[in-house]
Amino acid sequence: MTMVSSNAPRDPVPAGAGRLIRAVEWLVLRIAAAWPFLLFFVGFFLFWEYAVILFGVPGYILPTPSEIVTRGWADIPRLLDYTLVTGTESVLGYLLAVAVGLPIGLAIAFSPMLRRTVYPFFVSLEMVPKIAFAPLFIAWLGFGLLPKVIIVVLVCFFPVALNSIHAFGSLSDELTRFCRSTGAGPLRTFWKVRLPAALPQCFVGFKYAALNATVGATIAEFMGSDQGLGFYISIATGNMRPDLAFAGIFFLTLLGLALFGCVTLAERLLIPWHISQRRH
Repeated sequence: MTMVSSNAPRDPVPAGAGRLIRAVEWLVLRIAAAWPFLLFFVGFFLFWEYAVILFGVPGYILPTPSEIVTRGWADIPRLLDYTLVTGTESVLGYLLAVAVGLPIGLAIAFSPMLRRTVYPFFVSLEMVPKIAFAPLFIAWLGFGLLPKVIIVVLVCFFPVALNSIHAFGSLSDELTRFCRSTGAGPLRTFWKVRLPAALPQCFVGFKYAALNATVGATIAEFMGSDQGLGFYISIATGNMRPDLAFAGIFFLTLLGLALFGCVTLAERLLIPWHISQRRH
């Protein structure tokens, strides 16, 4: 009978799976290392709870965290439904902004003509408050999903595009000449050198846009909507129910953190070699 050695080499873990495992381990370690924040978080809400009771602040002005949790839990089905609505608007708008902003930023970075024409236009448009467009899109397109997604795209597009322009246009001339001296063509230089060098700066724009995505969706829902967390907070405030308004704000915060966390995890997976990742 043939004996199988216990020291026989095992099948290697695929590179993609190994990278995902390391990213998950990194995320778990970051959460475990967040105890100072959790301690501050608990202390802040304890202070809030007892300060409201001590100073006799009326509940219609500032409810206690325990009241917010109790009233929010009683309305949890509607909060979850509206979180799904706002999350759909935020994620769709964010993905569209990345899908459009990244290629446009790349084109502008490599085209002197576009840098002299389109780039100044984008910079000028970025200075216009996006909330000014919300009533127009709602008047043109109604109260459905599309105008909210467009507002999110506008809010997220400019950070993605402007950081992409900077990222793809910042490769040093010395490195470009070195790539040419090795015989690498433009396409190979882009995939092997220029794209990896640009990704860290691109992720700055991706993360900033992720922070703005839920803001854009909420602004659009404030302007005109019949569902979503922005609509929920607006109705609760109008009915003098700050407890429910704070519950909606809490779910909105969780939604923004979840989107930002997904982008951060993607950054960890795609550029684990960068110094910003190795420091953590």
